[in-house]
Amino acid sequence: MWILGLVLIAAAVGGFFWMQSTKRELHAMIGTETLSIPELEDLRRISDELGARGGFRKTAEVLGAAHPRPEGLLTAEISKIPCVWYRYRVERQYEHVEYRDGRRHTSKRTEKVADHTSSEGYALIDEAGRTIGVAPDGTKPEGAEQSVNRFEPYRGGDQPVELFGLRLPGFLAGNRDSTIGFEYSEWLIRPGTRLYILGEVHDIIGPLVIAKPQEKGHFLIAAKTEQELRADRTRRHKLLAAGVLVAFFAGVALTVVGIIR
Repeated sequence: MWILGLVLIAAAVGGFFWMQSTKRELHAMIGTETLSIPELEDLRRISDELGARGGFRKTAEVLGAAHPRPEGLLTAEISKIPCVWYRYRVERQYEHVEYRDGRRHTSKRTEKVADHTSSEGYALIDEAGRTIGVAPDGTKPEGAEQSVNRFEPYRGGDQPVELFGLRLPGFLAGNRDSTIGFEYSEWLIRPGTRLYILGEVHDIIGPLVIAKPQEKGHFLIAAKTEQELRADRTRRHKLLAAGVLVAFFAGVALTVVGIIR
């Protein structure tokens, strides 16, 4: 019983830190000004006039539609849909077998085969056709469209396994008697998708780019409105606060009872 109590206390500690992170993110959204691309260009121009060319830094919220980089659109690996950003994940589901007390025990497990996020930059474009670069730096956009969510059963034998157009030998699927199948997931941002980005705008490479802050700060990309994000963070904070209290006091009670007994 005391072990379960310690687990609940540990969960409460983890939940507390997640709650604090959520609170800081919410405060960052509330306290950061939303600036248009022309307003950012004006601020950069003032910075240049003061002799700080290439040293402009400004934390801001920027809104716009996803726009491809000069090299053109990307192609999502699984769905082959044109996009500006994508992520895919492939997981193998298998039956794990172990023997305990002279008995055969089986359980369903999952292992990750592939997980990739595109690293190429893209842009935001406003109603007047003005753009600002986006350096995603591995950040996964919140609310991205899920373009693929399917399970393909493994039929056994030595049949080849196809992964992104490559036909791999069947034995690479693992023990053919234990492999159940493969779960394919993919998310993407299509050109034209409305985005909200909170980050640091700079002009290190010349044109304005919004990116992850060089020092401390938040970097958030979302295919949602700021109002939706704030409501989500507020709801999450309340749920975490309640969960942390319940888990902590329940954990303490179970630990004490377990030790006394």
